[in-house]
Amino acid sequence: MSVHISAKKGEIAKVVLQPGDPLRAKYIAENFLENARLVSQTRGIFYYTGTYKGKEISVGASGMGFPSIGIYSFELYTEYEVDTIIRIGTCGGYSNDVKLFDILNVENAASESTYAKYAWGFEEEIFSHQGNIFDIINETAEELGLKAKATNIHSSDIFYRKDPATPAIATKYNCPAVEMEAFGLFANAKHLGKNAATILTVSDIIPTKEFISADERETALKPMIELALEAALKVI
Repeated sequence: MSVHISAKKGEIAKVVLQPGDPLRAKYIAENFLENARLVSQTRGIFYYTGTYKGKEISVGASGMGFPSIGIYSFELYTEYEVDTIIRIGTCGGYSNDVKLFDILNVENAASESTYAKYAWGFEEEIFSHQGNIFDIINETAEELGLKAKATNIHSSDIFYRKDPATPAIATKYNCPAVEMEAFGLFANAKHLGKNAATILTVSDIIPTKEFISADERETALKPMIELALEAALKVI
């Protein structure tokens, strides 16, 4: 067991899909994995391990923001010897350069956050995906007939902000959308020499206030989930 994950050694697979929401992890385990078993529920953060097309995969939540994904991804990499983490989540579009339901395969994550600086001494404000999983996701998307846009993303510490304008760092690095975890995951993976990717579905467009309804989300996120699972097969 680690400090925040109560699974025993050997109960978590080498590849982990990591949504933010514990209930989304539960949904994926119950609907996409075979023989899924709950291996940790400490603090209400669910982790499951099962098989997909005969290969063992784990799915578990990261929570929201860099502090949370920083903890969970670090413990998965170090305490459970996980090789690859694929974050799957949603993001908000800064403009009409992205559309609702678009799937984004994150090439680089830019952030104003001090997380990487004070955790690992990294001075960079932008980190790329780590390892070969990004390329595997692109190849898998083509095979599945899915359009996964390779793009930069703004990873923000802030969900609500006074200034409605697109933050300067997002403009600087040509980030068409924003989320809150990829930068922290990539920084951890870089420090530890592990594999990390982030796949996102555009769930809202900030300027126009368009959004995917709660009823649409289950269907909307299915292609992203299947893409992550099929890509995971190739790194196991």
